[in-house]
Amino acid sequence: MTIENGVRIPGRIGPGSRIGIVAPSGAVPRDRFERGIAVIESMGFSTRVHGEVFGSHRYLAGTDRQRADALHRCFMDKAVDAVICARGGYGALRLLPYLDPALIRRHPKPFIGFSDISVLLWTFYRYCGMATFHGPVVTSLAGNDAPTRDALARALCSGRSVQLKGAAVIKEGKAEGPVVGGNLSTLSHMLGTPFAPRFGGCILMLEDTNEPTYKIDRMLTQMKLAGCFEDLSGLVLGAFTDCGPMEAIFEVVAELFDAWEIPIMAGVDVGHGTVNLTLPIGMRAVLDTAARRLIYDRGDQPGTEGGWA
Repeated sequence: MTIENGVRIPGRIGPGSRIGIVAPSGAVPRDRFERGIAVIESMGFSTRVHGEVFGSHRYLAGTDRQRADALHRCFMDKAVDAVICARGGYGALRLLPYLDPALIRRHPKPFIGFSDISVLLWTFYRYCGMATFHGPVVTSLAGNDAPTRDALARALCSGRSVQLKGAAVIKEGKAEGPVVGGNLSTLSHMLGTPFAPRFGGCILMLEDTNEPTYKIDRMLTQMKLAGCFEDLSGLVLGAFTDCGPMEAIFEVVAELFDAWEIPIMAGVDVGHGTVNLTLPIGMRAVLDTAARRLIYDRGDQPGTEGGWA
């Protein structure tokens, strides 16, 4: 583990390392879970399932206390080198009153997930001072393609620099800061709670799925009026899968952020598409729209275009 700008950067792992599986959100479909486990093991890792992954409490993978306790045990388990979530869905928000930030802070490990897991990515960065990874969950790995799997392996095993490529520029410029964010719907639901996010000084990445343009407009407007975007350094749009014409979403974003002199890049392969490149959360990066790049300089070796080095 290293510490950069007050943020704990979990150490790298390698082939043969054990990845712990937790289910902090929705009930887990067994077939897709088992296919995702097979993908992880084909990448050279072993796995350990923590808690009752196939537990069921209505639409959740167990009660709030059960899911929080399983997460704590996985971080404390000395035989586990990294933690990946079984699936997203819904339920991570309900865990926040039960989490022990000090315990997680004492046992930093690579932690991977996306969608509903965005709640935990923000919480671990903000309240545990720990970098994480916005990347696939076990069940999504069953349907992701090779670039997604390769990006995940490099994120966990490589200390090299990384560059993620954007497809479009909404607003030109260059900015630097820690990268935060995740699923727009999930993050907007944190408003009005003691854990509500404020992204000042950060480069914010947002993605979503199955949300029409007017709902994306509504969520962004609510977050803007709540002050979430004050002093934002830059904005990156990932995939907005099945959300309607991207041109309409770009127009909404351009209008809502018109008064702020920040760079905005879109079309990064992060989110609910078949390509879901792993994005470090809490680590510093440079957003350069002239090069259409989000560049993490890990200080080791240069990255390669469009993915991890």
